[in-house]
Amino acid sequence: MSPSNSLRFIKAGELKVAYLVVGPEHGTPVILLHGFPYDVHAFDETSELLAEAGCYCVIPYLRGYGPTRFLCASSSRSGQQASLGTDLLALMDALKISKAVLGGFDWGGRAACVVSAIWPSRVKGLVSCGHGYNILDINASTEPLAPEQELRLWYQFYFHSERGRRGLACNRKELCELLWRLWSPTWNFSEATYAQTSLAFENPDFVDVVIHSYRQRFDVIPGDHSKENIERQLAALPNITVPTIVLEGEDDGVETQHMEKERSKFTNLQEHLIVPGIGHNFPQEAPIAFYHAIMKLVHMD
Repeated sequence: MSPSNSLRFIKAGELKVAYLVVGPEHGTPVILLHGFPYDVHAFDETSELLAEAGCYCVIPYLRGYGPTRFLCASSSRSGQQASLGTDLLALMDALKISKAVLGGFDWGGRAACVVSAIWPSRVKGLVSCGHGYNILDINASTEPLAPEQELRLWYQFYFHSERGRRGLACNRKELCELLWRLWSPTWNFSEATYAQTSLAFENPDFVDVVIHSYRQRFDVIPGDHSKENIERQLAALPNITVPTIVLEGEDDGVETQHMEKERSKFTNLQEHLIVPGIGHNFPQEAPIAFYHAIMKLVHMD
């Protein structure tokens, strides 16, 4: 890798974070955050375009993915939203990034929304994919959804069981590829594209972090007690006040409804786009649209 596109490591909070740097370090900071089950390669094309435009892109592997590791063996392998948000904040502190444009989807979009809601002074702008407001309402998690949406969440209920844990541990490559196909039914990704990302799932903490995420959000198991204060703040479903663009794929196989009730949670919504022919992995499926959304926020005063 060249110096402008290199893998680096830094101690940040509970983690030794592995992250890519793309673009000049004097440029506007842009932090790009992947979801489950994806990795940093979701932003390969977008980050190169942003670098050409003079942006400084930081693209971390989330906890439980790729070369990112916990610093302490006794740390909770939490996958809850408060942990994802504090990981992002700790990374910004470690890199001395006082303010950045944040862009993410799935878990990464959740981390970006958490920081935007609780620490808005650190965020120049937010690009959030899916239905946009990715902060989970844990208090409502035990209420049934429409049957079609419950069907789409089969993998989450599967992970609630020990059979599901073993299934993820033994069949992680096959299971995650199935999710790619179900969630992005019109994306004709290659075997090589998937193989490149699936290496990130070999992280020794991947299974523990994923299982905790999907059990804690349904109140099946407790969260990390050290994150209780942040979870209390998130339970209030705070508004997001930073300039925001929401991007939705019309063919997203996870979401059945477009952003409606969540719209009121954004008090500075700049744009809401629904793009046909695009599924759940918006940045990798529609890198040009994602790039333009980031750049619109980069150029805002």
